[in-house]
Amino acid sequence: MARIVSLGSALQDIYLIDRDDFGSIELGNISLFKSLQIGSKYDIDKISFFVGGGGTNSAVTFARSGHEAIFLGNVAHDPAGEAIFALLDQEGVDTSFISTPISTRQKTGCSIILLDSKSGERTILTYRGISSRFSNVSERDLDLILPDWLYITTLRGDMGALVRFIDKAKALGTKIMFNPGVLELANPRQLLSLLPDIDVLLLNKHEAASLVGGSLLEELLNKLKNYTPLVIITDGAMGGIATNRKTTYRFGIYEDAKIKDTTGAGDAFGSGFLAAFASGKSFRSSLIFASANSTSVVQHLGAKGGILSNNVSLHPMPIQLIN
Repeated sequence: MARIVSLGSALQDIYLIDRDDFGSIELGNISLFKSLQIGSKYDIDKISFFVGGGGTNSAVTFARSGHEAIFLGNVAHDPAGEAIFALLDQEGVDTSFISTPISTRQKTGCSIILLDSKSGERTILTYRGISSRFSNVSERDLDLILPDWLYITTLRGDMGALVRFIDKAKALGTKIMFNPGVLELANPRQLLSLLPDIDVLLLNKHEAASLVGGSLLEELLNKLKNYTPLVIITDGAMGGIATNRKTTYRFGIYEDAKIKDTTGAGDAFGSGFLAAFASGKSFRSSLIFASANSTSVVQHLGAKGGILSNNVSLHPMPIQLIN
């Protein structure tokens, strides 16, 4: 098994769940909550507390797959931070490299998720807190960890921190998988200049189009593989496409499952791929595990409840060899 560092955010997710007040109305091509009026009070059906954030979601996938998982990110000394430490300790994730600020004014990030239990649709209100910055998270920790892989989720557009960690990982011979976020994609020229140092790149179709231009999956893939040797582009319910420059696969969804909550689906796909790939699984098998992990997560409430372990039995899924 591999030693894998997850670099990214840690948040507390608070779910407010209701089947009546969070229904939607359509206004043009935009869906809006239909019943929440300013100045009113509403009773909701249920509240649930979970740990979220791309960094912790991926770390739990790696730990459940038997890897040595280490989380790097910011967590404050507050009740939300205590919940994050407790969950990661329970899952067997190494928390010894987490940055914890001294100041009590800095708070752990939190997301309020308004979930319509009838449709599974949700709106997320996020306070990033201390997870909005990474300037105090040191790339020198990699010298002590000596990871096999560095899995990078969004660093909230901190391109300086991104460059520091990529440079250090390459100097150590650590392989890198990167799933950039909106704020990294907002710097397309700098982001493209970093991609030759990335070993595995994960984007969805919209993100890929915003970065290199184009509309067809094959077109986007052909452009991105000029930068990065292994590229995966997902396309929601349509599945996705992936190449390692030698072999290209077009894949569908793992199975047609009832969606309960889509929070963490992208994290589950990306970390699921690396969890299998770093275990020595084939390119094709790793895509199947990624799809299965994502499908399992959306059938559960919260981003971690459905994360699979490495001993799960998988059934066949639609996946086609293109070349």
